[in-house]
Amino acid sequence: MGPRSRLFVCFLLWGSTELCSPQPFWDDETERFRPSKPPAVMVECQEAQLVVTVDKDLFGTGKLIRPADLTLGPHNCEPLASADTDGVVRFAVGLHECGNILQVTDNALVYSTFLPHNPRPAGNLSILRTNRAEVPIECHYPRQGNVSSWAIQPTWVPFRTTVFSEEKLVFSLRLMEENWSAEKMTPTFQLGDRAHLQAQVHTGSHVPLRLFVDHCVATLTPDWSTSPYHTIVDFHGCLVDGLTDASSAFKAPRPRPEILQFTVDVFHFANDSRNMIYITCHLKVTPVDRVPDQLNKACSFRKSSNRWSPVEGPTDICRCCSKGRCGISGRSMRLSHREGRPVPRSRRHVTEEADVTVGPLIFLRKMNDRGAEGPTSSPPLVMLGLGLATVMTLTLAAIVLGLTGRLRAAAHPVCPVSASQ
Repeated sequence: MGPRSRLFVCFLLWGSTELCSPQPFWDDETERFRPSKPPAVMVECQEAQLVVTVDKDLFGTGKLIRPADLTLGPHNCEPLASADTDGVVRFAVGLHECGNILQVTDNALVYSTFLPHNPRPAGNLSILRTNRAEVPIECHYPRQGNVSSWAIQPTWVPFRTTVFSEEKLVFSLRLMEENWSAEKMTPTFQLGDRAHLQAQVHTGSHVPLRLFVDHCVATLTPDWSTSPYHTIVDFHGCLVDGLTDASSAFKAPRPRPEILQFTVDVFHFANDSRNMIYITCHLKVTPVDRVPDQLNKACSFRKSSNRWSPVEGPTDICRCCSKGRCGISGRSMRLSHREGRPVPRSRRHVTEEADVTVGPLIFLRKMNDRGAEGPTSSPPLVMLGLGLATVMTLTLAAIVLGLTGRLRAAAHPVCPVSASQ
């Protein structure tokens, strides 16, 4: 039996959100409950692959999209070949293909990707009659455990197996509610809100470990190597996003050594109409008894004291955050990954690392922003206009009076009178 799966598909049109799932409605004529039209995007989460079926009438307007305008994932995988008469476009890709992102939660394995619709002008035309869109897709596979009645095996295993077992660490990055009590179920925000992020490593039977957030970047897609991007954490644990007008910071103290929580003031990229971002973080762990240092730290900038402070460890480990160079290599995740330097095998069982992504974070635009700005800005404009009109009226009146006086003087000249003795 294949794994059970459930699907979350959210259909995003620029500036609005809509769930791509069938919604029931009430039929007044027949007075009975009927399901509405099938969704425009359907996903089947199979055991080893996901199958995406897209209705060519994607927007429900009767105007069909072209299959060539659809791709899947960061690697832009193309749809399956189909006849022009088919009313749907299909994709079938493996769970680990097309740049699919794997996230591990307490209860499920989550494979996420997205379906972009990028229309291009037909022929020699330079206009478009359909919108760009992006459909985030997720497949949830419940994590299942096995219970056996066989005899207990000896605890001793060869050294190589021990090292391999210790390396099976599960990293996760999740959006949390404001009180940190549970995972946030709706990833929607408005500008001015604060995102609560929780990084965690599930150690299992591993020795106690302490988790650190080494680097974090925000991008418009799950692929962290794209542009534009915004660096949130850099220099091996410095939360640099808090240096600006934001109040982003790590939460201290930690709830447990294997958990690190932090907040980020939400934002969007200027000059881009997409209303979503993804956050990718490079996580790593060290033995819990190791004292934090410049390469393994969690530092926040406190505006009240105008200095950096660590979640734990000596205060001076954060001084390098101001210089932008910590330890041997204070480089960003993007540079270090592109250089492709492998982690030495002798250190892999001591310090484990992984890249995890959370998203999309969806930003809802306030529809009354312009209406709110209108009444507050119009009275000053009215007063300014009245002031300018008054000044111009007084100036014209002064000019007219001056010209009138001169004309009267010219019409009645005053003759000089000489006094005789």
